[in-house]
Amino acid sequence: MTDSEATANKENVEEKIITDNHTGTPNSNLLSELKALWNEFRMLSFNHLKLAVLEIELAGKSLIVMVIAGLMMGILLSFAWIGLIATLVLTLAEYDVVENNIIQILLAVALNLLAAIILWGIILGKSRYLRFTATLRSIGAERPDHPIQEK
Repeated sequence: MTDSEATANKENVEEKIITDNHTGTPNSNLLSELKALWNEFRMLSFNHLKLAVLEIELAGKSLIVMVIAGLMMGILLSFAWIGLIATLVLTLAEYDVVENNIIQILLAVALNLLAAIILWGIILGKSRYLRFTATLRSIGAERPDHPIQEK
């Protein structure tokens, strides 16, 4: 069967479905039901899309609030950390463990750098989970000829 014959056959079947068997006139009841079904499908699709847009908007606003709150919390925690380090250095100076002011400042800097190095190690350890290795493996990105490759 050629393409033109298949197309003609499909049109004949569709015409038989839409027309009345006895008179050959369009079945208005079936057409109206198809139109109603199509309109319901369009409205349902529109409502789903509208809901998705509203949820994306809400998620975006929530993300912005979370980022701002996180930044503010980071600033406050930084000041608290500086206060703890200053308290530690002053306590060491109070008990005459460290008497030189320059050494006290260097001790505070060293403690901050040590904390930063520890946090850097944690970040490097967790960053491997951002590569989506299982997802890339499941779509076949491990093949050398595949355009998406893990770096």
